[in-house]
Amino acid sequence: MADVTHMRIEQLDAIEGFLDGFTFRRAGVELGVTPFGMSIIDMPPETMAYPEHDHSSEGPGNPPAHQLGQEEVYIALRGSADVEVDGHRYQLDTDHIVRVGPTARRKLLPGPDGIRLLAIGGVPGQPGGVRGGLPLVSLNGAG
Repeated sequence: MADVTHMRIEQLDAIEGFLDGFTFRRAGVELGVTPFGMSIIDMPPETMAYPEHDHSSEGPGNPPAHQLGQEEVYIALRGSADVEVDGHRYQLDTDHIVRVGPTARRKLLPGPDGIRLLAIGGVPGQPGGVRGGLPLVSLNGAG
């Protein structure tokens, strides 16, 4: 039998309590991906709720320690957003892709139709990438 996992996005478990109005799915975990983290996040239109963060230090709004040094790539599956990185905005839509290094402060600003975002992340040179998917607990202010 082929080594394949195939699922509809809506079949992936939605994580409760991520951010109000957002749907967060740990796609990598559910598909059995191990070399990098992969999450799908549905964001409502024009929200400012997604926190500014980086992956170079722990602290309010930043991810947990095991994600320090992580690079992220953002891909719009539908909709659009601006990715604000260190004060500059980059367009993210189905025609544009964005990579953000670990020290860059970033904030996602969904457009008028919201966005379904595929976020892929990992720590360069670290075997196994990131365990469990991309930022979850720390982005909503909890431990």
